[in-house]
Amino acid sequence: MTNGILNKLQAAFIKDKSYRDTGFNQHWWQIIVATSLGVTALVWGVRELKWLQAWELKAYDQMMRSATLGGTPSPFTKRGSSHPAESPDPRLLVVTITEEDLAKQGGNLSDNTINQVLIKLKSYQARVIALNIYRPEQKNLASGIKNPYNIIVACLSSSMGRSEIPPPPNFPEANIGYNDLVSDVEEDQIVRRALLFSQPNDSKCHTQFSFAALAAIAYLEQMGIHPDFAKDKFYLGKKAFPILTSDSGSYQGVDANGYQILLNYRHPDHLATTVTLTQVLNNQVNPNLVKDRLVIIGTTATSIHPGLYTPYSPASEQPTRTPAVFIHAQIASQLLSTVLDGRPLIWYWPNSVELVWLWGWSLVGGVLGWRVRHPLLLIVVGGTVLVGLWLICAGFFLQAGWIPLIPPALSLILSGATVMTYTTYRTQQQTQVIMLQVEKQQEVIEQLNILLQETTGTRDTTAIYDQHSHNNSAITTAEKRTGDLLLGGRYYISSVLGAGGFGQTYLAQDTHRPGSPTCVVKKLMPARRDTRFLQVARRLFTTEAEILESLGKHRQIPALLAYFEVEEEFYLIEEYIAGHTLNEELPPVTGLQSEGFVVEMLKGVLEVLAFVHEHRVIHRDVKPTNIIRSAEDNRLVLIDFGAVKLMQPPSDEKTELATVAIGTRGYAPPEQFAGHPRLASDIYAVGMMGIQALTGILPQELTPDPETGNVIWRSNARVSEELAVILDKMVRYHFSDRYQSATAVLQDLHRISNLIQTSSIS
Repeated sequence: MTNGILNKLQAAFIKDKSYRDTGFNQHWWQIIVATSLGVTALVWGVRELKWLQAWELKAYDQMMRSATLGGTPSPFTKRGSSHPAESPDPRLLVVTITEEDLAKQGGNLSDNTINQVLIKLKSYQARVIALNIYRPEQKNLASGIKNPYNIIVACLSSSMGRSEIPPPPNFPEANIGYNDLVSDVEEDQIVRRALLFSQPNDSKCHTQFSFAALAAIAYLEQMGIHPDFAKDKFYLGKKAFPILTSDSGSYQGVDANGYQILLNYRHPDHLATTVTLTQVLNNQVNPNLVKDRLVIIGTTATSIHPGLYTPYSPASEQPTRTPAVFIHAQIASQLLSTVLDGRPLIWYWPNSVELVWLWGWSLVGGVLGWRVRHPLLLIVVGGTVLVGLWLICAGFFLQAGWIPLIPPALSLILSGATVMTYTTYRTQQQTQVIMLQVEKQQEVIEQLNILLQETTGTRDTTAIYDQHSHNNSAITTAEKRTGDLLLGGRYYISSVLGAGGFGQTYLAQDTHRPGSPTCVVKKLMPARRDTRFLQVARRLFTTEAEILESLGKHRQIPALLAYFEVEEEFYLIEEYIAGHTLNEELPPVTGLQSEGFVVEMLKGVLEVLAFVHEHRVIHRDVKPTNIIRSAEDNRLVLIDFGAVKLMQPPSDEKTELATVAIGTRGYAPPEQFAGHPRLASDIYAVGMMGIQALTGILPQELTPDPETGNVIWRSNARVSEELAVILDKMVRYHFSDRYQSATAVLQDLHRISNLIQTSSIS
C-alpha cells in the first residue's frame, strides 16, 4: 500500500514538473496578488467575527503546554530529555488544604486552626503570607498575632455563580485582595488572563487589588520595589506591564475591563514547593522552605471548589481542573519572576502587523497554488509549509511571542486552493481547445493524405515539376536577398539556418520590438499550388500554428510569436533558442555516452513529451536534430513539430511514404510510416535516441529480430539490466507493447536513477 502511495506521489511530481512552467497569463503575479488580497480580507473579516478565536486559543494552549517560556525546551522536547525544564519558583511555597486535612479537622477549618498555621509560618520568618481562604464566619482570624501587616487575605466579589463573601473584619483594606479569576467564558472557560487591578465597587469586597497581585506587590515592597502607575501603565520597579486590550493577540472583543495581562504559566509540575496543612501543624516542614518566601495558603479539596480549567487541562498527565490556589500562585510567580528574573511577559503584534503577516502567508499559498498544479503534490508541499508555519509560531512562543497561527494557515490553504482551482480550470479550458484543434488537424491530415495519394495526369505532374523548379529558384533568390529582406514589413532576415525540401529556416530580427531581438523564421512551401491543395494546406497550417501557440508556453518548447501567409507561402515566427542540437552530443559525432547521461537525456525529453501528450498532441518527428540544448540553462528544447510538414514533398532523410506520413527513418516506428501515429510513436523515437547514445549505431542501421520485429542492440552496448529493460519496452515493434505514456517511462527512470548514479560512482 505504501509503495502505491509513493508511486502516485512520484507521478504527481512528474506531472507537475511538466506543467509548472506553463502559463496562460503573462501577469500571473496579478492573479496571485488579487487572490491573496481577497482571501486576506475574507479571513480577516471572519476573524473579526470571532469565528476563529476558539481554534486560535486551542493553538495557544498547545504551544503553552509544549514550551516552558523564559526557560527552555523546544516545543518538541520530550520529558526526560537532556534539556532541563524550568525550575520551580524559589520564592514561593504553597500550603494546600486537602480533603484529608479537612477530614482531620472535622470537615471545617476553625479560626483557631488557621491562626496556628499563621503563627508557625511567621515564626519560620515567612516574608509574606497570603491566605486564600474565605468563610462566612471568620471573626477571630489572625487574633493574637502581632504585626499582621505581612498577611494578605481574600474576599470574593461575585464569581462563578457564587455569592460574594466579605473579607475578615479585623484586616485593613490594604491587606485585602479579591479572589476572582478571569476565564474565557464565551469559549471554553479556560483561565488564560490574570486580572491584577479593577475599580472597586459598592460590594462587600471593596478593594482594587487582586489577591495574587497584592501578595506579589507586598513581597516586592519589602525588597524596596514599589508599584507605580505612570503614563497609563503599571510598573513594578522599572518593569512595565502592558495592559491587555479587547483585541490583543488573537482575542477579538474580549472583556478586558480592569488591568489584565496574559498569564505566562509555568509548568504545573514545576511551579513551587508544596506542603500540606497537616504537615505544617505537625512541624513536618523545614523552616528553610518558609524563610523569606511568599507563602500562599489555599484549598485543593474539590468538595470546597472543583477548580478551574487551564491550558494544561487537556494534558493527559494533568488534572482536568486546577485548584484556584495554584492559579493565584502562577500569577504571583509571574509578577515576581518578571521583575526579579527578567522572565518575559507574553507579547503580541499590533493589528497592522498581524494583517501583513496574514497577507504574507496568503501570498505564499497563492504562489504554491500557481507553481504546484497537482492536488496530491499541493497537499504534500502545503502540509510541509504548514509545519513550517507551526515551527515559526512555536519559535516565537519560546520567546514569549503570541503571533497568529490559525488565520495565516487558513489563508495559506484558501489562497493555494483558489489559485490552483483557477489555474486548473484555465488549463483544462486550454487543453480542451488544443484537443479540438488536434481533432481538426486530424481531419485536415486525412484530407491532405487523400490529395497526396490521388493519381494526377501528365499536365498536373508537369505543373508540379514546374512549380518545384520555381520554388527552388525562389530559395536561391531568398538566400541571395538575405540581409535586405524585411518579411511582413517587420522581420529582418539576417541569415539562413537551414534548408530542406521545400522549406527554409532563417534567423531574423523583430524590428517592432525593443532591441530588435532575434527570432526564428520558418518558411513552409506547399508541395502543390492547385486551389484544392492550398485550401487544405492552409487549414493544416492554421491548426498546427494554433496548437504550437498553446504548447509554446512550456519552457521546453519555443514560443510561437506569429504566423502568417505571404504569396501562398506559410511562415512561422518562433522564439530563438541559443544552443546546439542534441545530435552534437550523440555518436557518431561524439563517443559512446554513459548510462547517467542517457537517463538524464531521456528524462529531459520525456518531461516535455509528457506535457505535449497530455494535450493529445503527437510530435511525429522526435530526433536528435529536433532537440536543442539551451546554452542559457542547459535545458532540452523540443522543436519542429511534424504535422505541418505533411503538406511538403519528401526530403532525402524521409521515407518513400512521407507523402502520407511524416517521420525520420530509424526514429519513426512502423505504425507512423503506415500513417497511423500514436503517442507511443514519440516514445519509440526517444528510446532509439537512448540506444544510439549507448551503442554508437544510427537507428536505421540496427538489425530487427526477424520473428518479433524488435531491434537487436544489447550486444553492442555496456548497459545495466534495469536501463536495458526500460529501453526495450520503449522501442517494441508493436505500439501496444510499448509504454503508453511518457509519465510511465519517467516513473521507471526515476526509480533506477539513484542505482545508476551509485554504480557509476563506485
